[in-house]
Amino acid sequence: MSPAYRGTISMVPQFQKDGVSLYRGDALAVLSALSDNSVDAILTDPPYSSGGVTLGARQAEPSHKYQSSETKRQYPPMLGDAKDQRSWTMWCTLWLGECWRIARDGAPLMVFTDWRQLPALSDAVQAADWKWLGIIAWDKKSARPQIGKFRQQCEFVLFAVKGRFVAHTRSCLPGVYTYPVIATQKVHLTSKPVNLIKDLLAVTAPQASVLDPFMGGGSVGEACIRTGRRYIGMELSPEYFAISRKRLESLQAECESAPE
Repeated sequence: MSPAYRGTISMVPQFQKDGVSLYRGDALAVLSALSDNSVDAILTDPPYSSGGVTLGARQAEPSHKYQSSETKRQYPPMLGDAKDQRSWTMWCTLWLGECWRIARDGAPLMVFTDWRQLPALSDAVQAADWKWLGIIAWDKKSARPQIGKFRQQCEFVLFAVKGRFVAHTRSCLPGVYTYPVIATQKVHLTSKPVNLIKDLLAVTAPQASVLDPFMGGGSVGEACIRTGRRYIGMELSPEYFAISRKRLESLQAECESAPE
């Protein structure tokens, strides 16, 4: 954790209303304050610390790693995205272990990652005692061109469970989802489409409580509100916490004013 943020950690929600609880602070610190066996699912998009093979490339600014040079839109800085792979794997094991403790038996875990960090994430998930069940591919429909190589147009969701998996739908869910990245809808450098998140939530129980230790721009929170699920979000960046809080408060107000 950056020393600049140690004095601003909150162990109580800074926002709490209608099934939405938002914490402003470091994920590991906040997770340590939550009760055992208290959430129904975990769905999150942590910093990848990826975007390059060398340490120097990984430690570059996220706006340089994950954004095309001709893109003019600027986003607030992402925090915690400069770890090398060993440090990142150990860090993931720590917060995934806390999530395992907090999750109820049968809780599904879904964590976004890219191709570079997929092997390391699978190690961390299993080291934290989750039962690995598979990988879901997200086809983004776009990627930087690479002459003579295959496009890296997919990101992945590692899927696991605490204990025995319990099905909450009779549908046979696909293993690949296709949603384009729409720049005008993004409020975060690495935002995921809300409709993709809603599809992933199909594996959770209706009205489930969903834990998201890396809230970012609030896409998981929006999907939870729109599908009637409870949401527990955490974010270290003060800029992104403010963005997400405003986004989710506005959505709650919109839902309240909508006709029955």
